[in-house]
Amino acid sequence: MVDYLILGGGSAGCVLATRLSEDAGKTVCLIEAGRPISAASMPAAVRSRYPGRAYLDAGNIWQRLTARMSGTAQPRRYEQARILGGGSAINALMANRGAPADYDEWDTLGAHGWNWATCLPYFRKLETDVDFSGELHGGTGPLRIKRTEWPRISPFVRAVLATLDTRGHPLLDDQNGPWQDGTFVGAIAVSAAGERIPTSICYLTDAVRQRPNLTIRTGETVDRVLFDGTRAIGALLGSGETVQTAQVIVCAGAIHSPAILLRSGIGPADSLAALHIPQVADRPGVGGNLMEHPSIAVSAFLPKSARTPFPDEHHEQAIVRFSSGLPGTVRGDMHGAILSRSGWHSIGYRLGTIFFWVNKSYSRGRVTLTSANPLDEPAVEFNMLSDPRDLDRLKLAVRFGAETLADPSMAAHQSAIFPSSYSPRVAKVAVPGATNAIQRGALSALLDWAGPWRKDLIHRLVTEGVSIAGLLADDHAMTQFVTRSVGGTWHPSGTCRMGAADDPAAVTDASGAVYGVQNLRVCDASLMPSIPCANTNVPTIMIAERIADMIRSEARQAP
Repeated sequence: MVDYLILGGGSAGCVLATRLSEDAGKTVCLIEAGRPISAASMPAAVRSRYPGRAYLDAGNIWQRLTARMSGTAQPRRYEQARILGGGSAINALMANRGAPADYDEWDTLGAHGWNWATCLPYFRKLETDVDFSGELHGGTGPLRIKRTEWPRISPFVRAVLATLDTRGHPLLDDQNGPWQDGTFVGAIAVSAAGERIPTSICYLTDAVRQRPNLTIRTGETVDRVLFDGTRAIGALLGSGETVQTAQVIVCAGAIHSPAILLRSGIGPADSLAALHIPQVADRPGVGGNLMEHPSIAVSAFLPKSARTPFPDEHHEQAIVRFSSGLPGTVRGDMHGAILSRSGWHSIGYRLGTIFFWVNKSYSRGRVTLTSANPLDEPAVEFNMLSDPRDLDRLKLAVRFGAETLADPSMAAHQSAIFPSSYSPRVAKVAVPGATNAIQRGALSALLDWAGPWRKDLIHRLVTEGVSIAGLLADDHAMTQFVTRSVGGTWHPSGTCRMGAADDPAAVTDASGAVYGVQNLRVCDASLMPSIPCANTNVPTIMIAERIADMIRSEARQAP
């Protein structure tokens, strides 16, 4: 019998395990489906500050998980972490917060008490920002945040920043400073040695792991939460073992947290009945409100002079934040990551990209069970671009990227501009292996030697007949391309959202406590009522820091 049973050792779970075990009088057990990593045992691809290979390792992800991005697309592999540290162990290392208005919006959507004023202290608590201080920044937190030094910014990225400046997007100092449109050298989370620091390292330090009241179990899947009536009493693991506890906290992420709740009998009554799952609580919102940042990209071939001289440097070196100005949208609703290279391999090294996403998306999808078997992955339907504002803004992004890269000031830094996306075909090419390596090497050599035929080569072999000029000249073709090619950013969220008890879409209260049952909480990105204008890792860590304080405060007040 433990006091706190944490199901999921991702970004949030590792934070909770660390903070809750600070109380020596409370026992904590952390369950993670993936493999363990520590400061000493991190694989090189995870440790690297160039993150382009970590998420390609099948040992780090849920191998059978797929998702449908838009209504017309086929399901494709959707990389979600299955490793201690979760997304923080395989993501792009970006450490940004989003807009203050994002958190004020949570409060207005029923997550009472979640607003910028209450969230900022936890953003400060989690970080040590080595570049900036003051009221917006922390200096003693576990997550070390810095920006890539200017001498290590690639020639291509510098040229894009200079071009954007002349086009009305000035270079500003701090991505996590006042919320403004402009360009920024991106804030990233790296150690003093310049290596990745997942929450399984910077929170679950060697000293924390030695606490006698903390148990970490990896390689253990979760079937469901166990109940006595409506009171959570433990969990059934995939092995058939049961673990008893005074409180269960589900931290399995926005895809697998709702799946666990549904298998446990918490969700829409009709869906549970269809799978013959005994109902514990009828909460229609479980699995709904699924959000992502829809993405698309514009790329260009880089001459040798524009390529990065530091191939192991972090690639997402700068960002542009801008406002679409479309009716019903917010300020700073668009994001473009300016990439010094577009993949870990030889082809990616020769391509520079502006990878766009809709910072504040309005389309909503759903996660549903395909069976009651925990070995069967849920169905994930993002329903991207179902809100016309999202479609219109991705089309705007393609035009923005094309105009930027075609600016005369970019002439020496690129050739052969083309539309791109992280399609299944691109993902397949990126998989390590001898056959792929030979094919990539051959195409890389062709691109280098093609000279005046390079644009035609890319048109035939890379984009399969789609040209940037054709898209810009034909709105129907643009719509078809964006709808067919839209991807995500690996930022699923919202599927167990916080909200008011009488809101049928809400799953938990503002402390993550699940409505209709006792002793059960959720703590991860699934709690977000709306998606923030940010990479979701740091906001998820912030949520975990704050909910850990709520749990400890309740424990102190309990009789």
